[in-house]
Amino acid sequence: MNDYSITNEYGYEKEYSYLNDVIERTLKHEKVKNAIFSIVFVDNEKIQYLNKNYRNIDRITDVISFAFEDNNRIVYNNVRFLGEIYICIPRMIEQAKEYGHSETRELAFLTVHGLLHLLGYDHMTEEDEKEMFALQEVILNEDERTKRC
Repeated sequence: MNDYSITNEYGYEKEYSYLNDVIERTLKHEKVKNAIFSIVFVDNEKIQYLNKNYRNIDRITDVISFAFEDNNRIVYNNVRFLGEIYICIPRMIEQAKEYGHSETRELAFLTVHGLLHLLGYDHMTEEDEKEMFALQEVILNEDERTKRC
């Protein structure tokens, strides 16, 4: 059984319980069982602080994932400790407007994107980016709420 938490440090007031379905679909696609991770909604200042201090990039970003399995697969009592995902809510809202889709779609996208990073996906090469973004689209398009318009 997977265990995760969503902490709303930002105070995002819109409904986001649909993320549970998005997360479960992502974990099912990747055949992940017995994993623990967390998702935290943050503001611009917090995400910039994390980006500067852990990635040496002094700017606001939309999502940052800290994958605990980057170096070694961390398993204890048959449970995988995947890591943490930080989503910048103000940036998510801006991007939803910029891309012309709903906040629901954008928040779901950032959640899947962050979770796939925890599971070892990356987009450093064109080939890796195509694979990761194609998988994101498959997962998001399985639900009318998160489907691309």
